[in-house]
Amino acid sequence: MSISGRINQVYDEAKGNKWFHYFAVFCRVMLALGFIPSGFVKVMGERFASGLSVNHPLGHYLEALYYTESYYTFIGISQLVIALLLLIPRTALLGALMYFPIILNICILAYAVRFEGTRITTLMVLANLYLLGWDYDRIKYILPVKQAGHSAREKPLSNKFPLLFFGCVFAMIATVVVINQFLYDIRPGNSLIECTNGCAGNSNPKACEEFCDCIHNRGKPLHECLIDYNNANRTNQ
Repeated sequence: MSISGRINQVYDEAKGNKWFHYFAVFCRVMLALGFIPSGFVKVMGERFASGLSVNHPLGHYLEALYYTESYYTFIGISQLVIALLLLIPRTALLGALMYFPIILNICILAYAVRFEGTRITTLMVLANLYLLGWDYDRIKYILPVKQAGHSAREKPLSNKFPLLFFGCVFAMIATVVVINQFLYDIRPGNSLIECTNGCAGNSNPKACEEFCDCIHNRGKPLHECLIDYNNANRTNQ
């Protein structure tokens, strides 16, 4: 069987199971809820209440974004429109397609500045990918894979619980959490207190506290504070 034929077979089995339908609806609702509060805040012209200090690397970005005014409002309107599209079954695919580049950008940004929300944004990207895969029958024709003849058959939805699939979902969530736990040896935290609270378990608490001061009190760029932190660790060895 060709790759395309095998994909179609697996896809048909998933489409014929009500649990996959429920999971698609769950992902749509959760992703929409992720955009509605932040979009509403931007439309209202208020600062995004992320709990971050202005001196945090992401805080710098959000503060600058706030002062773009009409662009800030445009982003908010876009988020609300995309959330609405996701909640309407007939427009869910369009919403998922528009959602993906935005959430991917947010995810990369979160990792770049070592934001504590990297886990959430990663899971949102994965949920978005599931929705795109859910509408594979509608987007497969633009993929660089030779398509085999395929005709969907109308059958009653299966009630069989896909234990393997949901086991993989939970395993993937656990993997994201664990990897993010050990991905960086130090993070700036969302605030000075949160940052310094993590210094107790650091190999060099003094260098960690200086890093936190560098970020939250002096407001220096992340890469400069990391250079000072790494230099302090080398000196301590």
